[in-house]
Amino acid sequence: MEPGPIVPPIFTPLAPAIHPRHARIDAQTAVWAETFGIGSPRLRKRLVTQDIGTFAARILPEGREEVARLLADFVLWLFGVDDGYCEEGELGHDPGELAGALHRLLRVGQNPQAPMLVDDALADGLRDLRLRVDEYGTPAQTTRWLDALREYFFSVVWEAAHRRTGTVPDLNDYTLMRLYDGATTVVLPMLELGHGYELRPEERDDTAVRAVAEAASFVITWDNDLFSHHKESRADGYYLNVVRVLQHHEGLTPDEAVARAVNQRDRAMVLFTRLRERLLEDASPELSQYLTSLGHYIRGAQDWGITSLRYTTPDDPAPLPTVFSDTPTEGSDEPLDIPAVAWWWDMPRTPAGTHVGDGTGLATA
Repeated sequence: MEPGPIVPPIFTPLAPAIHPRHARIDAQTAVWAETFGIGSPRLRKRLVTQDIGTFAARILPEGREEVARLLADFVLWLFGVDDGYCEEGELGHDPGELAGALHRLLRVGQNPQAPMLVDDALADGLRDLRLRVDEYGTPAQTTRWLDALREYFFSVVWEAAHRRTGTVPDLNDYTLMRLYDGATTVVLPMLELGHGYELRPEERDDTAVRAVAEAASFVITWDNDLFSHHKESRADGYYLNVVRVLQHHEGLTPDEAVARAVNQRDRAMVLFTRLRERLLEDASPELSQYLTSLGHYIRGAQDWGITSLRYTTPDDPAPLPTVFSDTPTEGSDEPLDIPAVAWWWDMPRTPAGTHVGDGTGLATA
């Protein structure tokens, strides 16, 4: 098979970091996967070699080890759903049946004691995850985590509808879908749990804070699309990726589509950096930690993306970069012409002169 487009070194102004217990976290997540039997034996064998625990350790480099373990187990569980249910299983081609299956799982997450999906590995794993989220977070944080999981489920059903018909959404729809089916928003509550605090609603729901969190999700998912394109484009069957969207709707070659996607993620990365710096100027200690963790999440996903066997695929080596760039592509100060996210660039470029949250908001768990 002909080699695919080369992904160039991508721009990142963020420093790498990793939890000192990363090896132990990764090993314990492999044990958790085997204990609960997540995915088929073949899928599970792949997942436990993909450094998922190391990925979580990069997201929470200074966080509580037990929450980094929880996050690692949750990410592996998500891959059990995404790879096993959605992409490699029959449910991924039947949005109606997939919606029912995912809603039954969601009910288990909402009510772990419910006598549903007994002896189901994914349900048993979710019960364990829910009890641990309760242990380290507040009831409100648990609710937000479940709400984000519902958004993720809703978006993968949308993707399944395209998989069934073989259609490719336009860039705006794909962007909106990817903000949720990339499973980034379900990780955000874990950033708070990892450091034992809770953002006040007026902080988390502030328009600029929402914009910076969504921009982080955009960068993470676009980077993932670039890193995973080689693997996905060589697999059998349907796949959906920003490179494919750009090729399909804008008539670009694979190399041109990669270059366009790199420029798009650079624009979001530059915006994220600017907005975060502005918010940090007058942020509460809790918001400051949250904004710092968003940066760790972006950089952690980048480091994991270019090193994990999930994307490097040694049997058919992916043309991925081994280093990063400290310079964005030309025109990266310009807003994206994507209606779903264009509002991010409406945020003030200078401090607003008011504090975004000034309470303690510390969780007791």
